[in-house]
Amino acid sequence: MTDQAALAEQISRMSYPLDAAAAERYQPLLTLIGDASIVLLGEASHGTHEFYRIRAELTQRLILEKGFNALAVEADWPDSYRVNRYIRGLGDDADALAALDDFGRFPLWMWRNTDVLALVGWLRKHNDKLPAEDRVGFYGLDLYSLYDSIAAVVGYLDKVDPPAAEEARQRYSCLEFVGEEAQGYGYAVHFGYRLSCEDQVVEQLLDLRARRQQLLSRDGVAAADEQFAAEQNARVVHNAERYYRAMFDREENTWNLRDQHMSDTLESLRCHLSRAGRGAKIVVWAHNSHVGDASATEMGRRGEHNIGQLSRRRYGDDCRLLGFTTHSGTVTCASRWDGELQRKRVRPALAGSVEELMHATGLHEFFLPLRGTIIADQLRAPLLQRAIGVIYLPETERASHYFRCRLADQFDGVIHIDRTRALEPLDRTSEWERGEPDLYPSGI
Repeated sequence: MTDQAALAEQISRMSYPLDAAAAERYQPLLTLIGDASIVLLGEASHGTHEFYRIRAELTQRLILEKGFNALAVEADWPDSYRVNRYIRGLGDDADALAALDDFGRFPLWMWRNTDVLALVGWLRKHNDKLPAEDRVGFYGLDLYSLYDSIAAVVGYLDKVDPPAAEEARQRYSCLEFVGEEAQGYGYAVHFGYRLSCEDQVVEQLLDLRARRQQLLSRDGVAAADEQFAAEQNARVVHNAERYYRAMFDREENTWNLRDQHMSDTLESLRCHLSRAGRGAKIVVWAHNSHVGDASATEMGRRGEHNIGQLSRRRYGDDCRLLGFTTHSGTVTCASRWDGELQRKRVRPALAGSVEELMHATGLHEFFLPLRGTIIADQLRAPLLQRAIGVIYLPETERASHYFRCRLADQFDGVIHIDRTRALEPLDRTSEWERGEPDLYPSGI
């Protein structure tokens, strides 16, 4: 028996199948989570149905059985906050489908899909049974929404302090010259065509914070939530302004700026939800590359960090990092940024990869605990791991989608689904419906 076959057999013995009855299906995973109040759930692609389904089922169990009260996702703050208002019974949307309408930029399918639609509906029904202060929230961690966040800050101030709204418009007006094209702003500043707006966006954030008590003198929890949302939008503007300038500066690491923002947003959310003695217990949904500890991957050697690494540093034993893998199947994706929505076949995993090792167990769908287990030492040797984002390029798979990792240091546990299928988008195209030809590239 080869070393890999022996390791695969040991993984098989130590794993828990996920085809058990519903009540027992995730019990070993819930045991691993224990009393942790921050649980990060990854995904090996942004377009796989099973990753979304299992994360939704786990999130529901954490809400019902462990008192989790927030879901924070790899999405923009204003788009997600519309969903938050809907599930908490505060918005004007008639149904879950309407609440997803603000997710309007590429990649639409990440949040406008059938699995998220079902989860949003479940969250609304769950919240309808609870008093306002106990309802679960839905929040975005990302920083791409520069102009939508500007609009949200000004819109909030228009309602609560019109003179302050005019001041905000003046401060943010320096960003208007690029016609709401954030990369164009970064380009113009970097090459000296325009001055940076950094001072103005910082001033606006500080001003909003300084007015907090005055603005909160209105009404209770709802006012506090809206003020917090406005401050978070102002933080997004601040960090996005820096991010888009950094895109053209080789000395700045945009990955680190983005993940630091997402990590800091998570901490701000935790502090906000913990006000008045209420505990905050938050589930995070993001890609494996954000959730798994970067120090255990090639990213760490490049000087990059991520939410998972920063969470371990900040929360210690109060957080858990859970990864997802697949061997083959189909995936919803694109071939380029802003490209056509497609459904492609996921090629069988490469030799020497985590995914190929999991496939060798012969199991279809299982959970492998890593934290404190005897198999952990054997899974600290470097292995390849596949990462499919919104773009999938099978013709350059090794270079485009694989990196090396130490699995047992990267995650506290891993869920493997051997063969997966593409996420079902709400906004389908003829190319997605048609799918990829069976043979790729030709007769192989």
